[in-house]
Amino acid sequence: MRIAGFLMSLGVLGLISSTIFSGLVFAGVYRFVLARRRAQKMAQSGSGFHPPVSLLKPLHGAEPGLDAHIASFFQQDYLNYEILFCARNANDPGLKIARKVAARYPSVPAKFLVTGERTYINAKVSSLEKMAAAANTDIFIISDSDVRVTPNYIREVVAPFANAKVGAVTCLYRGVADEGLWSKLEAAGMSVEMTSGVLVADMMEGMQFTLGPTMAVRRSCVDEIGGFGYLGPYCADDFVLGNKIAANGHEVVLSDHVIDHVVLNLTFSASVKHQVRWMKSTRFSRPKGHFGTSLTFAMPFGLIAGFAAWCIHKPHLALGLILYGILVRILLAAVVGAAVVNERHLLRIALLYPLRDLLGFFYWAASYTSSLVVWRNQVYRLTKNGFMLPVADTPQPEHEQAMTA
Repeated sequence: MRIAGFLMSLGVLGLISSTIFSGLVFAGVYRFVLARRRAQKMAQSGSGFHPPVSLLKPLHGAEPGLDAHIASFFQQDYLNYEILFCARNANDPGLKIARKVAARYPSVPAKFLVTGERTYINAKVSSLEKMAAAANTDIFIISDSDVRVTPNYIREVVAPFANAKVGAVTCLYRGVADEGLWSKLEAAGMSVEMTSGVLVADMMEGMQFTLGPTMAVRRSCVDEIGGFGYLGPYCADDFVLGNKIAANGHEVVLSDHVIDHVVLNLTFSASVKHQVRWMKSTRFSRPKGHFGTSLTFAMPFGLIAGFAAWCIHKPHLALGLILYGILVRILLAAVVGAAVVNERHLLRIALLYPLRDLLGFFYWAASYTSSLVVWRNQVYRLTKNGFMLPVADTPQPEHEQAMTA
């Protein structure tokens, strides 16, 4: 009975904390919607702010749908912009696809660069440094290769830079997955879990980081931190870039624009590894905040409380506690999906999210099992502050092999 009582207390505490977090998310949603309306009114009034922009696109291989993703950046309703692509070598399949796409849009200036062997542990930084040196503008928009955008992307992302205090802008994103249960569950995490955390962080302390799918930044702010090379030893370069810019006294703005982040991990193994790697990166970049994330999940605590109630022969209470956890997660997904990320498969995301919430807790727990991650088929060890060290030709201990992500 003592164990059941402890589990009941733990479960109820978790349900309370996750409910409080949901309330904070709803407040963040309301705040975001109001900001979006203000931005739309300003856009309608015509600000006349259309600075020249350089889009920086690091590439590595031919990912599924890459042709369409790149094409969306050439279809912008914006006059003065250029696109720079960079890969490790000239024969990179992704770079070849970019050249073919660019040939269909000759009116948009494009440059194709190579880095050769990487200069930094984080190979992406080598590409960013190369592209920044070749760019002709003072505003950079960095985006991943697995994102897809609408024609108003540049116009809405650069709008906050009309305020000279703004040093960086970033975007929320919705997960896009059309096949496979595991990819759809990962998409639900992108659309709901990630968005919820960002909205609360922005509301509580202001944006102090950027998100990898879109990082817009002034050249002067990059120069101020010592160039993109400053990010070289870090795993979470997106977090570090925004965090350093904010620490230097510049504003980091969460744009009201939302982009598509296409899920490429279709299998159970690939999806789990990707999400645990992201959790590990967060754990080392923001250790205190990551630890507190455990109290934002509802489903594990609902199941714990339900199990405890069943053990003390209260089946109706057990069912009620579990259903409460499910309904709170469905409501959270529905509100965030409809009001913030404009989720196209709202019913599917809402119904899948309770399961994703449960899995998210296990991914969180798995982030504490080791410090090893695999990125681009290379094993690295994460250290304090998110530094990344290569583990070259070093056999992994058996207990770490299973959880490396």
